[in-house]
Amino acid sequence: MTSARLKNFIHSDAFIGVMLIAAALFALLASNSAFSSYYNALLGTPAAVEIGAFAIEKPLLLWINDGLMAAFFFLVGLEVKREILRGKLSSFDKASLPVFAAIGGMAVPALIYILFTWNDPAVMNGWAIPAATDIAFALGFLALVSMGAPASLKVFLLAVAIIDDLGAIAIIALFYTADLSLTMLGFAGAGAALLAALNLAGVKRTAPYILIGALVWAFVLKSGVHATLAGVVTALMIPMDGRKPEDASPLQRLEHGLHPWVIFAVLPLFAFANAGLSFKDLPASAFASPVALGVALGLFIGKPLGVLGAAAAAVRLGWARLPEGASWTQLAGVAAFTGVGFTMSLFIGGLAFDDAALLNEVRLGVLAGSLASGLAGCALILAARREKKRPARARPSRALGGARACA
Repeated sequence: MTSARLKNFIHSDAFIGVMLIAAALFALLASNSAFSSYYNALLGTPAAVEIGAFAIEKPLLLWINDGLMAAFFFLVGLEVKREILRGKLSSFDKASLPVFAAIGGMAVPALIYILFTWNDPAVMNGWAIPAATDIAFALGFLALVSMGAPASLKVFLLAVAIIDDLGAIAIIALFYTADLSLTMLGFAGAGAALLAALNLAGVKRTAPYILIGALVWAFVLKSGVHATLAGVVTALMIPMDGRKPEDASPLQRLEHGLHPWVIFAVLPLFAFANAGLSFKDLPASAFASPVALGVALGLFIGKPLGVLGAAAAAVRLGWARLPEGASWTQLAGVAAFTGVGFTMSLFIGGLAFDDAALLNEVRLGVLAGSLASGLAGCALILAARREKKRPARARPSRALGGARACA
């Protein structure tokens, strides 16, 4: 492989998917080997930041989940703002099909999970776990089999995943918030107002936004609201326009600069820290537990059923159109890829449960459901490719049929 081809592969969606799979496999190996105690000790290592009486002390695992994942949600917020203002979600014509599909793709998995856990309110709190899609993983699976497929499929999958992330952000804010500190929430609100003032004043330098955004993150963390929401709030305040029309905007500069760090560092670290599932401590009953089954089937069956069903209804009613050049089989494959929850599902699972046994069941369901969804999506996309290559059977014309009938 030439250096140019290697560079292109490293920056491709396929490589990103392979890298995340490798990070998850390393976590599984570490959890089920002689190094398991070191793995757990590493994630439990305490770290603290203190400024006078203001202190944040957490184990390394929570610094990754609360701190580094705030950078991921900051990047998501930048992408959402760009797509809504000038991209794939900037008009009803562009956004209608992904919006309907994403709504169905969040509702049906949640209902499936609730069906498995309705008699246990303590575990029903995880209803949002299978409702999320991992953008990087889903695009990675699609990239592996997308040769010959229309580019509109990637656009559709990306738009659905972005809307999914918006839904996940709203769910985290409304349903996974601990006891609130109104004082800290007030400080966070003041920081957000200051960010808005900078935007309205036309400040184009990124440093003030990052500095104030970091303070907003700290206040949100201490307020009881999940700290990753500070990343989204900060991102939405970043200016979309540069000083001159030909200049890159602050949003574009931050998105371009942050993307490789999130993709090549934050997400693999999160996968390594959260995918560790110890099978030796896992009872056989865990494989058939309501949580594991609800998550796995919510991802594997609920996501594609909700996405494809809502998309079909929207097209049938004339509210949306199929992606250009795409077949229903290809759309079904992309719908299956939305069941690759992985990072986002593990993240929400960590918010929903503190119990180690329940978290292991969540990991089991997420890994099984995501893997099955990825394989099913690949199979459907490949099947659509074979259908396209298969020569159409010639059918006799009506005129020829009529001639034969007269003969």
